[in-house]
Amino acid sequence: MDSDTGDIVEGQQQPSNLQIYTIRPGVSAFWSEKYERDAKKYWDIFYKLHQDRFFKDRHYLDKEWGRYFSGAGTKVIFEIGCGAGNTIFPLVATYPNIFIHACDFSPRAINLVKAHKDFTETRINAFTSDLTVDDLSKQISPASVDIVTMIFVLSAVSPEKMQLVLQNIKNVLKPNGFVLFRDYAIGDLAQERFSSKDQKISENFYVRGDGTRAFYFTEQFLTALFEENGFHTGELGFCCKQVENRSRELVMNRRWIQAVFQFSCENSSDDSPVFDHEVDFSEGMAAEMFGILPSNDEIIKLNVKDMNFKLKVLPKEYQHTCKSTGLMLWESARLMAFVLAENPTIVEGKRVLELGCGCSGICSMVAVRPADLVIATDGDTSALNLLTQNVSSNLKPPLLSKLITKRLVWGNKDHIDSIKELSKSGFDVIIGTDVTYVPEAISPLFGTAKEMISHKRGDKWEPALILCHVLRRVDEQSILSAASRFGFHLVDKWPRDTEKNLYQGIMGSWFSGHDLEKYVPNTALNIMCFHKE
Repeated sequence: MDSDTGDIVEGQQQPSNLQIYTIRPGVSAFWSEKYERDAKKYWDIFYKLHQDRFFKDRHYLDKEWGRYFSGAGTKVIFEIGCGAGNTIFPLVATYPNIFIHACDFSPRAINLVKAHKDFTETRINAFTSDLTVDDLSKQISPASVDIVTMIFVLSAVSPEKMQLVLQNIKNVLKPNGFVLFRDYAIGDLAQERFSSKDQKISENFYVRGDGTRAFYFTEQFLTALFEENGFHTGELGFCCKQVENRSRELVMNRRWIQAVFQFSCENSSDDSPVFDHEVDFSEGMAAEMFGILPSNDEIIKLNVKDMNFKLKVLPKEYQHTCKSTGLMLWESARLMAFVLAENPTIVEGKRVLELGCGCSGICSMVAVRPADLVIATDGDTSALNLLTQNVSSNLKPPLLSKLITKRLVWGNKDHIDSIKELSKSGFDVIIGTDVTYVPEAISPLFGTAKEMISHKRGDKWEPALILCHVLRRVDEQSILSAASRFGFHLVDKWPRDTEKNLYQGIMGSWFSGHDLEKYVPNTALNIMCFHKE
């Protein structure tokens, strides 16, 4: 019952109440019941077709959760939905003192595990089980398991039956035992594709073309599910990975949710805290989120016209588990930096605000040369820490004194007021690159821009909000609608809808006469320019 399509590629506002799952238009009641009744058959056919070739081995488990598997004495692990063994065999190879119980819905999957060259009954007990029905205690001694791993498996279970799985594993977990969890999150690329087809069974629950199913978790649903069934929530965060298919000119956004839960047993004699460490998710780093401390930041060398930059970003090996999108250098920031370098008049003599600039600050560092003042902002403190280092290592006085870094969570009045003190009449140019990633951020983005933009106009210019991005979960019409609600109107965009008049309007001079298109790393990139009404 293993369904981690996310392993094949490397790598809201939440509803206020728990979702109620009712059958809606999409998959009919007949087919919904059939997919539930024949779930085991569909997974067995899946493994008949794909054998052990579909999923990659999960070597990231050691990086993310190594401290749970290591330690003195033998650890007993229970892997749910083991599939062809992509979790259990990397663990067996890495940790000599663990014993693994492994179960799967599909008898064919269990046969693949037992046929694996590294399978040995002295270290692995593999068996077929439907955890919504079967009693686990007939296969595993009660209260004997230290760690349960649930990697892309609970999503294959009907949401109304998920609690049965949790009640079942509680019978075999030791007091204060752990559940290590990773699965699909709402907003994942696959969910977006399902939403455009008649494949919806119920809220956030879909059927694939092969008859297998997938649920997409919200943070609220997942925590409520586990806590209502006797678990404490420890580590929890979203994992994001942007993957580009250059041949098809597609940008694919994969999104997962990762967590650690601990079984709370009232009869436990252990008075120690349930979790012996705290995790600060506001920092946004996968390293802090999951206890990984990378020894070095990755250095990216970037040449922008006659300027050379060395930028610290989060190492690539940790980006797939990164909650914060601000710890990477995005293609939109590269393009906007080149636009500003080739067209310094955009910001010349002006006060500039960059929203969500992330750790690189590349647009702000290019803009500060011709501008009077630049304020580079981000809401994530880890991104700001790296940003401050990048600014101080790449700029020298007097430019360094013209660029100020500040924390700004969009819509936060205290943050907004603090920044307005630095430019009391507002900002002439506001820049945002890849800040339209999620729907729930659009209104706060334009609301903040409305508070910050200058109301003064010159003879040949007006204050402008410039956004550069790839359209992903938010389409252009949604952006324009939100802009209108906050008094902004679109005055130009690039690329235009037709080749005719491609280099006219405000942006015509930006691209005309320059070879900027060679700096466009992704043909899906867009630039939108707004004025305040």
